[in-house]
Amino acid sequence: MDLDYWLPLVFMGLMGLAMLIYVVLDGYDLGVGILMADADDEQKDMMVASIGPFWDANETWLVLGVGLLLVAFPHAHGVILTALYLPVALMLAGLILRGVAFDFRVKALASHKPLWNRAFIAGSLLTALAQGWMLGRYILGFDTGWAATAFAALIAACLAAGYALLGACWVLMKSSGPLKSKSVRWARKALWGTGLGIAAVSLATPLVSARIFERWFDWPQLLWLAPIPLAAGAAFLACDRILARLDRERGYGSWKPFVLAVALFVLAFAGLGYSLFPYLVVDRIDLWQAASATSSLAFIGVGAAFAVPAILAYTVWSYKVFWGKSAALSYD
Repeated sequence: MDLDYWLPLVFMGLMGLAMLIYVVLDGYDLGVGILMADADDEQKDMMVASIGPFWDANETWLVLGVGLLLVAFPHAHGVILTALYLPVALMLAGLILRGVAFDFRVKALASHKPLWNRAFIAGSLLTALAQGWMLGRYILGFDTGWAATAFAALIAACLAAGYALLGACWVLMKSSGPLKSKSVRWARKALWGTGLGIAAVSLATPLVSARIFERWFDWPQLLWLAPIPLAAGAAFLACDRILARLDRERGYGSWKPFVLAVALFVLAFAGLGYSLFPYLVVDRIDLWQAASATSSLAFIGVGAAFAVPAILAYTVWSYKVFWGKSAALSYD
């Protein structure tokens, strides 16, 4: 086996898996935080309770993904973080702010609780916008100019809408009564922002690179790849129709929109991954150029062989234990 070839591929797969799981899991709890801006006090408590057992563990996947980028692909890590140091700093500030606010709001005096609620909302929104901005800049290869800036701003807003979609669908599953009805309306609005973001990324990636254009539109690749955008379109329409039905029939399957929203993110991630592969920086640095020495990757791989399954097992176990409708959050 040629380890020089296969080990960078293995680490690329692990990093991609970690980032996809992070986007879905922390995406919904960031979305819950964003949507709290339109909830009353009782609904805010229920929404926080719905993510209470999961939100900090969800962020573990971000640490794993960035950690793998740092140790397995140090050259790409330096280029990417040098170009994105400001949004990375803002994202970390947002994560810290929401983490502090999450715990303090439960113990705060009644007069201080609105302050911590606003801090949690602001931290969630700042984190989502910073991640969307980074995605927009990354897709265009860190290009500069007004068009690139406008694109990054659009993707920032659309990713926040995507997280709001995941968050609304999560609350829909975990709640009942007026909050459940409100979450349906949130999800219907956020779905269109999510669709706009996926469409913008799908149009931009072939235009930014002739190589990506050929990968998608040369024959017969066009035939084999057609199921990805078709499935994404079907998931979008199905989610919209089911949400419309849920608006009329409260007893209908409330888990279906969340599954379809996750499917949208997975399909978008798959399409973007296919476009970019094997490059870590668009058409500039591929994964073999960016990889650490093979002996280093082999050594890191021993740790990853234990760490990744352990984190995966913990995640599955925690969701199994705390599954079901939310109960009131209390630290008493």
